[in-house]
Amino acid sequence: MTVNPTGMPHRRAFLRVGMPCLVGAGLSDAGIRMAQGAESNRLDGLTHRKVLLLFLHGGPSQFELWDPKPDAPADIRTVTGHIPTRLPGVRFGSHFPQLASRADRFCVVRSYVPGDANHDLKPMVSAHSSMASLGAAYNSIAGVQNPVTGLPSSIHLLPQAVGENRAALPDFGTLEKQTAPGPFAHSASPFVPGGTGPALANMLLRLPTDRWDDRKALLHRLDAESVALDHLGQGGTDTPRERALRVLLANSGRAFRIDQEPARVLARYDTAGLTSEAAIGTKYNNYKHYGEHVRSLGKLLLLARRLLEHGAGLVSVNTAFVWDMHSDVNNAPVKMGMDWLAPPLDHALSVLLDDMEERGMLDDTLVVVCGEMGRTPRVNAIGGRDHWGDLGPLLLAGAGVPRGVVHGQSTRDGGRPSSAPVTNQHLVGQIWNTLFETQKLRLRTELGPAWGRMLSYPKIFS
Repeated sequence: MTVNPTGMPHRRAFLRVGMPCLVGAGLSDAGIRMAQGAESNRLDGLTHRKVLLLFLHGGPSQFELWDPKPDAPADIRTVTGHIPTRLPGVRFGSHFPQLASRADRFCVVRSYVPGDANHDLKPMVSAHSSMASLGAAYNSIAGVQNPVTGLPSSIHLLPQAVGENRAALPDFGTLEKQTAPGPFAHSASPFVPGGTGPALANMLLRLPTDRWDDRKALLHRLDAESVALDHLGQGGTDTPRERALRVLLANSGRAFRIDQEPARVLARYDTAGLTSEAAIGTKYNNYKHYGEHVRSLGKLLLLARRLLEHGAGLVSVNTAFVWDMHSDVNNAPVKMGMDWLAPPLDHALSVLLDDMEERGMLDDTLVVVCGEMGRTPRVNAIGGRDHWGDLGPLLLAGAGVPRGVVHGQSTRDGGRPSSAPVTNQHLVGQIWNTLFETQKLRLRTELGPAWGRMLSYPKIFS
């Protein structure tokens, strides 16, 4: 390979290496086509904004989170106590002091109606996303890879993404359901670090051993110099072959490496010490998920921030089914469960909002925090709250969201909205209006009937 006076390979030499390198690296024809077509797909109707969905799988309680009903009877109001916030007259559950001190920077929706009391995956997968995961639907328009950074456009994070050995989820939470393509191509499914699927296959390098050293040396040199991609664009048109090569050489895998962060940032996000796993014990069958949640939540939100920074458009984080606080053989009662699980949520979410604000990311990123349902107004006889679909907790921050606002109110028993109801359709509509120029996309009839419906959804905030 020839080099120019700076020591970097000539563009023409890259082109000679290009396709053998791509094929030898295991980038399939589908992956090359993906790189070739992504840019044209992404540019028509996309905004510059992004979405982070923190999915509190299992169905968290609106009472113990952000609608504690301090004046309600004892069997209705929160069992964990309540605290003031920065907003006059607004109180949160007592396990959320950090979020309470930041309540002027986000919006709590107290009138969110999930729609039913089932352990499904809404809003991540629902009838309002045509039974596709939000990530698959997004990819069907955005393309499955960012054409500049090579990072997957949509990424779904589970504890395994940060090194946890994820305990098996119940059937209603299987990975296939969480990443369902719905009416869209199977290849549109979001990328799952540590999982399987077409996106993963196209990102893995599978070089023969006798060709590894020279390819590895080349990629290491490009990474060290941090100028290879600019160099590729000099002196001519960016061809489809070059675009495919850019995806490979972008070294997008580094975005998944939270160990690239400074030690102080890692420590800032760390949630592992906030709850004693010895206190969790093994009494409840869900104890493995509880431990995963405590150890992984801060790392997952740090990883989500990195991925959004490096070019992902939609990142979802699943807390792996810890919020189903019935008080039974599988699940802890509400008081005990909140003692274990709420401190990591309060800390990690607060740090994420601070960090994104400091980095100038929050104004362009919609942060959504919710589960698939809420919990019953009355605590059951053994200290749990059961499934409830008529009201659930919802926190929104960032792009398009008013700050320091409580949107809507619930009835005295906290079971239904009393004003400004927000449905799952509204929430999905808010997400699409964040990511897309919906008026422009409505003119694209080739997108099909599923998008024809979804692009007409109302949003929460105008």
